[in-house]
Amino acid sequence: MLDARLGALRGTAPPIPHNARTLAALTANPSCDRRSLLDAAGIDKDALAAHLDLPRPLRKSQLALDYGIAFERKVTAQAGAPLVPLLRKALGLTLPEVSYEDVNSVGSDDDKSSPQLRHARTRSLILSAAHRRSDPRTLLDHPVLRLTVAGHQVYLEPDVIAFQLDGVFHVVEIKSFPVIHGQPDPVKATAALTQAAAYVLALRELLAGDGLPPDRVSDTVILVNPRNFTRHPTATPFSAHKQIKNLSRHLGRLRRLPGLLDNLPPGTTFDLAPGPDQRPTRPRGELVAALVTVRPHYTPGCRHHCDLSFHCRTEALNQGRTAALGTSVRDDLAGIDTIAKALDLADGRMHPSRDQQDITQALRHAQRIHADLHTDTA
Repeated sequence: MLDARLGALRGTAPPIPHNARTLAALTANPSCDRRSLLDAAGIDKDALAAHLDLPRPLRKSQLALDYGIAFERKVTAQAGAPLVPLLRKALGLTLPEVSYEDVNSVGSDDDKSSPQLRHARTRSLILSAAHRRSDPRTLLDHPVLRLTVAGHQVYLEPDVIAFQLDGVFHVVEIKSFPVIHGQPDPVKATAALTQAAAYVLALRELLAGDGLPPDRVSDTVILVNPRNFTRHPTATPFSAHKQIKNLSRHLGRLRRLPGLLDNLPPGTTFDLAPGPDQRPTRPRGELVAALVTVRPHYTPGCRHHCDLSFHCRTEALNQGRTAALGTSVRDDLAGIDTIAKALDLADGRMHPSRDQQDITQALRHAQRIHADLHTDTA
């Protein structure tokens, strides 16, 4: 029943599956019902944005993508030989040898086998290592994991390595942004850890299906990055406990999808109605009207990870939302969601509630300073 309702929202287009990045985006703006619903239905937000002639978030350049692929290949070359000493140093462990397997191509001469086949092989290898039926010191390159998202099984295809030592698996994430003097870019590192959190949860789900406890997968994630301004890799352990907890909580919030669907007007759909040439034929006004039926929660950070961010930003500006002025303004005016309300409190046209008294005093103080400055320059 839920699948049918989500399918009606999507229309004739095939669903866009979740990946680690879209799951990480859930933690960036968990209060956005619009994003939650569109992602759950597998709706192509980029196609919606293109039909509405919206600018889209900046993408990685092909040069950056090629560099990332080359760096990953360097780290995993020769059956993961460059990686083993990095793990020894990062975890302070003695690893005389490890077993290595690339799950990228299983039972196929192609570069990649199907996700289902690769997941089956990944599951077999991990459970075999977990139950000590094979060499427990296991490196898996390009494993395919599976995670339950809103009742659906989502395949995650990371360029990540599952590594087990002393009965505990670690997730190793290879990223091409540098670690300079031991410090990565904090924003990029947090994003990488949030993506890795999806892999940790998926790996725990796999083990739980065989009766194994979640602590068999460590909260510590190993990030492998270029060192300083070179292409030489370095490995750094990071605690992803916070990211794992946040992502787990936000995945739980997706269980409220039936409630969101119940609030939609009958017949609501985001179908672009492609014609014989596959070009959208749906009037843009109808699509905008459909988007209005789902509550957004715009923040300036949306511009970095959501294709519809500029549409939501325009909505917020037209509605006079404080969020359109930036995160710091929105946070400073907590509980006051519109610019008009803030101005009314500052001018005394609106009586503040008990919770608004402190912020009202601050607004009136700022207004006096502005008036004094305006007088001085007049």
